[in-house]
Amino acid sequence: MPILIIGMMLGFVVVGGDDSCATAAVPGAPGVSVDPNSVPQTEIAGYGHEQLVNAANVIQAGKDLGLNVRDQTIGVMTAMGESSLRNIDYGDWETGGVTNPDGSRTTSIGLFQQQDGWGTREERLNPYISSTKFFQAMIQKVPDRESLEPTIVAHRTQINADPYHYERFWDGAVQIVEGLTGVKTGLNPGDSSPSGGTCDPTVPGGVNAQGWAAPSAGPVTSPFGIRTHPIYGTQRLHAGTDLGPGCDSPIWAAQDGTVTFRGFDGGGNGVIAIDHGGGVTTRYLHMYDSGMLVNVGDKVKAGQQIARVGSSGESTGCHLHFEVQVNGENVDPEPFMAAVGITLGQ
Repeated sequence: MPILIIGMMLGFVVVGGDDSCATAAVPGAPGVSVDPNSVPQTEIAGYGHEQLVNAANVIQAGKDLGLNVRDQTIGVMTAMGESSLRNIDYGDWETGGVTNPDGSRTTSIGLFQQQDGWGTREERLNPYISSTKFFQAMIQKVPDRESLEPTIVAHRTQINADPYHYERFWDGAVQIVEGLTGVKTGLNPGDSSPSGGTCDPTVPGGVNAQGWAAPSAGPVTSPFGIRTHPIYGTQRLHAGTDLGPGCDSPIWAAQDGTVTFRGFDGGGNGVIAIDHGGGVTTRYLHMYDSGMLVNVGDKVKAGQQIARVGSSGESTGCHLHFEVQVNGENVDPEPFMAAVGITLGQ
């Protein structure tokens, strides 16, 4: 009740929520820990004790480098895809006669099937050291990994022939990390979006006295108007305002309304459109399919979480592209929202 009173005094209503996600690790937060020597005789996601001990070494190596839980899970996923979490002392040459591009025999060994360039044979066969080397390479090669799918992060680190080879191991990796650490990571199995998903319930937004809400938090990263397109390099109208709250951050309905579109446009952009009546429509872009939380026909309320920030389609990183249309024409969202008491970018 005191929170509600304060909110009303400030001109907005704080919508109540559930704190059942409070104990989950937020993607991007400090990593989780596990002692490899404490792994019980058990099975998780079809992997036995020896494999889980190796996974624990991967997790702990990531923790010791200061990486977050998503990075750690990507490490486990990669080792699953390379060796089924077995510290094997042979690789592609021995099993399939695979050679390097220059025709030389591959020398892949260990959890990550690392060749000679990764270190000595002893280092590559040490689960903790080989994991550390993998993460160090990931940090160097993929600085933008928070805006990429986990399988693409692994691919850019390992240079695997198939960028999507690791995708099918994501579910099991999440289960193993959560099972070994006892921490609900917030990384949903079955969700390969860059941030790996988020825990439920959804996060409500604030609604002002005029019945409007900010569509997301974060700074304005690109305003409405003519600009050079970051991908195509041509001058064209940027028909909305970009907000940068970070991958997987909540996206809120700006006003009460009805969802009229939920899907992908011709550019591969995830799109949700909401009709608010009176000729006003708002559009929200760049979510992944797993990050779109409403469907066509749904009645939504201002401040209701409708999606999670992603980077699908014509996007160079996680952000929300927010549009306002009046009678079918795009208008600048910043002055429109200011007129209803909402300042974008706060």
